[in-house]
Amino acid sequence: MDNEILYIKNMVCDRCILTVKNILSELNIPAENITLGEVSLSAPISMEKKDLLQKELRPVGFEMIADKNERLSTKIKSVIINAIYGDKNLSDKNLSVILSEQLHMDYSHLSSLFSKTEGKSIQHFQQEIKTERVKELLEYDELSISEIANEMGYSSAAYLATQFKKSTGITPSVYRLQHQKRNPLDKL
Repeated sequence: MDNEILYIKNMVCDRCILTVKNILSELNIPAENITLGEVSLSAPISMEKKDLLQKELRPVGFEMIADKNERLSTKIKSVIINAIYGDKNLSDKNLSVILSEQLHMDYSHLSSLFSKTEGKSIQHFQQEIKTERVKELLEYDELSISEIANEMGYSSAAYLATQFKKSTGITPSVYRLQHQKRNPLDKL
């Protein structure tokens, strides 16, 4: 039997994976593997099952993707989110290399496609995700700004502060005091 891959937009965290897993289970759709933005099914499903799945995904903020460019854009987002939230050696790696290696495509092609599909550059999206991660770490109040800068791959606390202020309009120290609202990753 052939596997079928479904691509799902707006999956940005482990809870998203769990939610999709539960929906698939409720619909008796057997999944072999579920990752951010992608579900590998054990066997192809009917169009009726796909329609039913789409109907169940929408109320929780997900959407199946059929367009090839949108699927690739979603994969790019997943790689970036995984790199920022899961990779403790972020400063040692170049995003263009990570994307090219994981998606087996030339970075210039990926960059062009992403910009056309999303209306912003890969670097801009990466900065938005990094900013949200920095906000989260600031709210936890467990690490100093220097430690956050190091963990997030910034060359210094000053550079982190400059980039953070450029993105949010305030410094990390002010953000930590004010506890402003974070943006959901699926809205970036």
